[in-house]
Amino acid sequence: MSAEGQTLAGESLFARYASFVKLPHTLFALPFALLGVLAASLEAGVRWQTVAVVVVAFSAARWVAMGFNRIVDRGFDARNPRTQGRELPRGRLTLRQAWGSVLVAGTLFLAAAWFLNPLCFYLSPVALGWIMLYSLSKRFTWWPHLWLGLSLAIAPVGGYLAVTGRWSEPWWVLVAVTVAVATWVAGFDIFYALPDEGFDRDAGLRSAVVRLGQARSILLAKVLHGVTIPALALFGWGAGFGAWYVAGVVAAAGILAWEHQLVRPGDLSRLDTAFFTMNGVMSLTVFVFALVDRLVGG
Repeated sequence: MSAEGQTLAGESLFARYASFVKLPHTLFALPFALLGVLAASLEAGVRWQTVAVVVVAFSAARWVAMGFNRIVDRGFDARNPRTQGRELPRGRLTLRQAWGSVLVAGTLFLAAAWFLNPLCFYLSPVALGWIMLYSLSKRFTWWPHLWLGLSLAIAPVGGYLAVTGRWSEPWWVLVAVTVAVATWVAGFDIFYALPDEGFDRDAGLRSAVVRLGQARSILLAKVLHGVTIPALALFGWGAGFGAWYVAGVVAAAGILAWEHQLVRPGDLSRLDTAFFTMNGVMSLTVFVFALVDRLVGG
């Protein structure tokens, strides 16, 4: 792994592309896409082919989002000491290769959505537009973290729609999981922005950290994660999950609490542990407990 984390060592084209989009980072939110599939399975049958296509669609959409972000931010990345080693600033990938991969991934996402059902296909261009516009959000809003949160919150909603082809009943079930994932992602993205406070301010980029400073930004992340847990619980109750799911939410609350012990104002030495490790564990924990609940509940 490279110093930045979530990248792969080596000079093969695969390693360079995987590092370009931080492919291991896919594990952060993929469990929530599958959580939407699990919730839908309480109402409709699920084929393995559908699950496979959901994984492909999510991975392709995330590739588009990350790749487009790297393309439009390549000038900033070349100036930021933390990001100067990325593939485009270093010339490990050409701009044509970067754009080519984004176009292929976008086409694959649209094809996967078409394969799933008409509703997913009709909504797929909207989803692509939203996640790509996030890459420009730091130019015009102080709250790009919420934009990113809503981008990844598409995952559980998409997983549910992929199976059912319609919105949830009651309607607030998918709203609850949207709020849960959006606040979870926004909170940890604030952590991610902490080391770039000085650079972002000098470059004219916006973020909660630039607007609020470290201490108040960390407090905001705590508030956001304080919303995540009850929203997850509400989603589980509305979707029909049981005791195992509740246990998973309790475990997730413990993980988030531990994560906040790792990051303090003026001390970002353990930020990589908080951001990369604990968030991946948290999302996977919720999914695994939901899966056990679904299997045991039958």
